[in-house]
Amino acid sequence: MIKVMKRYWVLACAGLSTALCLQAQTYPDRPVRVVVPFAAGNTLDTALRQLGEEFKKETGQAIIVDAKPGGSGIIAAQTVMQSPPDGYTLLLSNTSMLTINPYTFSKLPYDTEKSFKHVTGFLGASMVLAVNSAQVPANTLKEFVSWAKTQPGKVSYASFTAGNSSHFAGVILNQRAGLDMVHVPFNGTPPAVQNLVGGQVQAAFLPMLSVKPHLDSGKVKVLAITTPQRSPMIPTVPTFTEEGYPDMQIFIWSGLSAPAGTPDALVQRIQTVFAKTLKSEAVIEKWRPVDFQPLPFSSDEYIKFIRADAKRWQEAVKISGFKASE
Repeated sequence: MIKVMKRYWVLACAGLSTALCLQAQTYPDRPVRVVVPFAAGNTLDTALRQLGEEFKKETGQAIIVDAKPGGSGIIAAQTVMQSPPDGYTLLLSNTSMLTINPYTFSKLPYDTEKSFKHVTGFLGASMVLAVNSAQVPANTLKEFVSWAKTQPGKVSYASFTAGNSSHFAGVILNQRAGLDMVHVPFNGTPPAVQNLVGGQVQAAFLPMLSVKPHLDSGKVKVLAITTPQRSPMIPTVPTFTEEGYPDMQIFIWSGLSAPAGTPDALVQRIQTVFAKTLKSEAVIEKWRPVDFQPLPFSSDEYIKFIRADAKRWQEAVKISGFKASE
């Protein structure tokens, strides 16, 4: 086994300096900074700190969460692009940053593939189509589509921000089902949920966890979920695929990316370390109750995942005509 590992590192480190090769083998030997594109207290922030607890047990090193909110993730992306490619500053990359921004902004200071080395996935979560129980008579997605068709331009749906997956999920459903729902964006998930429950909007595409308490109280109904399989948290709710809308199979996801100059051998080492923690039973158990699924992708798998997801959002952005304010 020792001979095999030694041969692996000889091959992986070919072309690297002795210092860089040693760095890859000993990573991590100090705390790892993860730059996140949202404010502290976000649900992903919490999940990252939970991962950090297990990461420290595995490696002896801490994960330092560095919040750089604003600018649709651009501020966080630029921070990491300008950091040393040594594996100790990583970006919590996500859906909007890598697969939506390229189509909503006419110009970006980063390139999805050229500006970063994508290391591994972090987590994925479902979205649901939730409706206000008092205002929407439908109890199934089929009934909702039929009801919404009778009042074009009068049914509104909330998203947790404009130009994001919850916005474009409604665009896709409009196009596939022949609806004319009106998009109403909010600044974050909590106000979107508040306005859905209060009846200011009739429907919303939101993370399942955020509407679950109101589903239990009867104030909202959940008509379909975007995951490939039903959720054990709401097993009676069908998937969009079951209801005949396979294009609505949508993940809210995030991953870890490094500066573009990071050596491949070091990227492989970072991926191995983080994937081991993501696969740990402790992380799985902490995330299961909040509908988070670990995504311990290889670097190649993460790149393919990003490219596939980008195709979906490119079409949705084109249909919507949406352009980000720059």
